[in-house]
Amino acid sequence: MVRDPLSDLVAQIKNGYLAGLTFVTMPISNLRLAVAKVLSEAGFVGRVEVADNQLKIELKYQSKKAAITEIVRVSKPGSRVYCSYKDLQHVLGGLGMQVISTPQGVMSDKKARKAKVGGEVICKVW
Repeated sequence: MVRDPLSDLVAQIKNGYLAGLTFVTMPISNLRLAVAKVLSEAGFVGRVEVADNQLKIELKYQSKKAAITEIVRVSKPGSRVYCSYKDLQHVLGGLGMQVISTPQGVMSDKKARKAKVGGEVICKVW
């Protein structure tokens, strides 16, 4: 049983890239699906599919090199990290992104700044 599904998502993606896999599969949840869609829209992962209560995420490679250099969970169950839109910092000078859980849904830091909403910082990707 997984106690923190978002940490499991981050670990599965990171380990999938390290192992050179083309897909990672995990049990589905609404929050995992939302985070995976944000990563897909940003181009860090490929297609996101749902079948048989499983979330299947395609891992992208650019000339045999992983599209994600690092993915880090920021807010954890024992230590939540919240940020207003004014305090959201750029990751790696704008080359990376943060995934934010806002009252308007899960979105990238760029969209959160544009919509002027803050929330819980889920993870950083670069």
